[in-house]
Amino acid sequence: MIMRQGQQLLLPANPFFIWGTLLAALGLNMLQNIGFWGRAAWVPDLLALVLVFWSVHQPLRIGIGAAFVFGLAMDVHQGGLLGAHALAYTVMSFLSIMIHRRLLWFSVPLQAAQVLPLFLVCQCIVLATQMLGGGAFPGVSMFLAPVIESLLWPVVSVVLLVPQRRAPDPDANRPL
Repeated sequence: MIMRQGQQLLLPANPFFIWGTLLAALGLNMLQNIGFWGRAAWVPDLLALVLVFWSVHQPLRIGIGAAFVFGLAMDVHQGGLLGAHALAYTVMSFLSIMIHRRLLWFSVPLQAAQVLPLFLVCQCIVLATQMLGGGAFPGVSMFLAPVIESLLWPVVSVVLLVPQRRAPDPDANRPL
């Protein structure tokens, strides 16, 4: 693969680290739901953010099946309509895998702008399935969550790629 000028070559991702970050994001989502603000509509979905990140960076390891399972776990935790998050995470994972090659050519801030529609689609699917199941509309503030998630994209990109970064090598004669 041809790399952009100035882009750093990364080490392979450790599968234990990938699954550990996904489980940690699931745990943080669960803590957010029972935490100080409860199930506020504007709270970002950290699991969706980490799922999109790994679907973009490791599409062969984290795919639609993993997104479905984590979505079911969120549905069971929230006690809502079973399958709302599962469907939303599955569609979001499919779309992120579909655009992952194009997305990696952009800088991280431009990537944040391009993943915003993915988070909006996820939020709209959850809203639509909950409304079809007889739920109430949570308010317009729910559309603040995808914006916060896309603003967190650069932070998540830096934090989750730290273990893959190579130490700087001062040898000027090596091409890599």
